Amino acid sequence: MLFRARLGTFLTFALAGLLCGVWVSRMPALADKFGVSKSEVGVVLLVWGLAAIVAMQGLRGVMARLGSRTVLRWSLPLAAAAFGSVALAPSFGTLLVAVAAFGMAFGVVDIAMNAQGSVVEHAYRRPVLNGMHAGWCVGAMSGGLVGVATAAAGLGHTATVLVSAAAVLPVGLLLGRTYLPDPVAPAASAGGGRAKLPAVVYLIGVLGFIAFMAEGTIADWSGMLLADELGSGEAVAALGYPVFELAMLLGRLAGDHVRVRLGTRALLVSSGVGTAVGMAIVVTAPSAWVALGGFFVTGVMVCTIVPTTMSLAGTAAPGRPAAAVAQVGAMGYGGLLLGPVVVGFLADATSLRVGVGIVIVLSLLIALSTRFLPLDAGHDVAARVIGDEGDAVRLNPEAEPVAA
Repeated sequence: MLFRARLGTFLTFALAGLLCGVWVSRMPALADKFGVSKSEVGVVLLVWGLAAIVAMQGLRGVMARLGSRTVLRWSLPLAAAAFGSVALAPSFGTLLVAVAAFGMAFGVVDIAMNAQGSVVEHAYRRPVLNGMHAGWCVGAMSGGLVGVATAAAGLGHTATVLVSAAAVLPVGLLLGRTYLPDPVAPAASAGGGRAKLPAVVYLIGVLGFIAFMAEGTIADWSGMLLADELGSGEAVAALGYPVFELAMLLGRLAGDHVRVRLGTRALLVSSGVGTAVGMAIVVTAPSAWVALGGFFVTGVMVCTIVPTTMSLAGTAAPGRPAAAVAQVGAMGYGGLLLGPVVVGFLADATSLRVGVGIVIVLSLLIALSTRFLPLDAGHDVAARVIGDEGDAVRLNPEAEPVAA
């Protein structure tokens, strides 16, 4: 039962990553289809991101009433259908409407799958959310490969998106059977989805904001840094983000084990410092190949921060885990949208090396901020594992989960 739920949630993350990977990789085809400029493509991406944030902020009450299982059962198929509507939009105006619908549905999926991952993690009584987010990396990389393959085969934007949406929709419906019910909220919290959340939720959200900001900065600016600042060719410049994603995948596959062994605070501190070191290598690199090594180090180190913040959010507000995850997720997406914009302004005023270098400062802030997090067994599943299982869990992180 628990393994099926864990696999189902992992696959949900993978499907969401697949949709996102196809969406990003075929963006040039979308621009060609509608004959739009780079600034208009920027408007499309902004509409998508803002719609996702609006949905996330409005989701707290719905999640508190219905739970992540119910929300995820209908939101993942709906996101696939909305993605298909993007392909069918006949004009730029209707495209923006379809993109807004896709962004809202995707935002709901993002929060609901993280909340469901938190439910599964609590049932296991040991960290598993890094592994869930590894599913996202697998899906995103697969979606990128789908984009490359369909472009090489001469398929346009419409056909690629429709085929992808049609493949995800039925699988999303089937996965609905695997999700676990949310824990029953205490009577005092019932219906309190809009009640004020504990201050620690917003601190966790700030950490998520910074981590998403770092990820978004690398996703949007790595290629330009390699090409414009370090003089690499297009092929080498295109390697920046795939190298970063591969490092993220490898780091997340090991992240849950590392969290149990080190503890959450030590993991976040080392991740923040390690991310700063990786980006320091990038911004001081004398060549593109050294910078690629820096991107790899950055990916390995930064990859555990977002899953860990989602895990902590799930325990930060007793009786309202879904609402807390929704709040942290919305703040994280804000960083994802704002980061590349801030870097762009800094790059125009100084240089792209300086602009990207803001990630170094933000990463050190993550390391420093962890001292304010309550990381006892009541707020941290890793601390609970160590407290319950002792050295046996430290030595054997593959131990059987505790039945729910």
